[in-house]
Amino acid sequence: MKILFVHQNFPGQFLHLAPALVARGHDCLALTDVKNQRGSTLKTLKYTHKEQKVDPAACRLGRSYTTYSDRGVTVARAARSMREKGYVPDVIFGHSGWGETLFLKQVWPEAKLIVYSEFYYKGRDADVGFDPEFTAATFDQMLITQGRAAHQGQALIHADAGFAPTQWQASTHPELLRERLTVIHDGVDTEQITPNPEARFVLPDGRNLTPQDEVLTFVNRNLEPYRGYHIFMRALPEVLRARPKAQVVIVGGDGVSYGNAPKDATGWKDIFLNEVRDKLDLSRVHFMGKVPYPHFIALMQVSRAHAYLTYPFVLSWSMIEAMAAGCHIVASATQPVMEAIEDGKTGTLVEFFDVAGWSKALTEALADPERYVPLRKAARAAAIATYDLHSHCLPKTIAFVESFAPPSASKI
Repeated sequence: MKILFVHQNFPGQFLHLAPALVARGHDCLALTDVKNQRGSTLKTLKYTHKEQKVDPAACRLGRSYTTYSDRGVTVARAARSMREKGYVPDVIFGHSGWGETLFLKQVWPEAKLIVYSEFYYKGRDADVGFDPEFTAATFDQMLITQGRAAHQGQALIHADAGFAPTQWQASTHPELLRERLTVIHDGVDTEQITPNPEARFVLPDGRNLTPQDEVLTFVNRNLEPYRGYHIFMRALPEVLRARPKAQVVIVGGDGVSYGNAPKDATGWKDIFLNEVRDKLDLSRVHFMGKVPYPHFIALMQVSRAHAYLTYPFVLSWSMIEAMAAGCHIVASATQPVMEAIEDGKTGTLVEFFDVAGWSKALTEALADPERYVPLRKAARAAAIATYDLHSHCLPKTIAFVESFAPPSASKI
């Protein structure tokens, strides 16, 4: 088959799928934003999108749709140019989040269109209003959020099928759209990410951390409220007071992936660090920024306790990877975390806003690692059984994509 991947930050969720399909003999091509600097072994074409400022007063609740549909038009024009040069894919697999797939059926009506729809904006029962400190569930805010789903609904309606990584993320879609979704996680490589008693993680000052040390870890793409950074930082003073040998390693950038940026700042890191700075021994708190993937794996392998928090929102790959590494995961009792972590069996769940509860759970995890060995082993077993890339997720995804092969396609 000719398969076209469309993603403004390719490879994104197609990191493993695209090369696997190439290995099976498919003719794969990617279309991505010219600003995307991520490398790929796939042949890649790039489109140039110049985002126009939207006048909120003129667009009202349509401002998100205006932004995303504008990108969709840019991608459709790039697709039309590809068609004029003779390129016609059998299958298009694109992410619906940025509007890129909205008009591709107008260019290639004969192609099968699959959209990766990982979360559906909704005014109730998800991230909006979950944390009143940052996201008030006012009537207007609920309407604004619901309005943001317009392009997502259109993307799924005009697609031949949809794809979501977890059952809860699929459940955020309205029932009529939920029926169009197949749920398969992207998968993690549990052969690459394994427990390693000989692992070492080197701090910026040259010190080596090992699995024998009291290492507390917190990892996210960016340090922000959506991922509970504020709760974690507020819990730290008591943890460091109770555990004088603990070393805290925090990985993540100082940008904003989700939600709003703070006023008068580009990121949240220093805001919450400054809130508790006077209560911390900063010689034991290490902000690493963003780290290379092998360093992240080593960090998970030396971690004695790994804290993961999230609003009811998209589940991070890093939490599943921590399970694969055999971490003792202390996680927020929020969806979709509870789909992956069972309290007392594969990890420890704590109510998201319970700062004292977080301090207690993390302190206990650092103080008595032997107590949690069964949970660590069970977490890895669960990662292998449900989220393993090679034995489970990738074969299912390949079969899903290949099910859309046209009758003329040769059998593989």
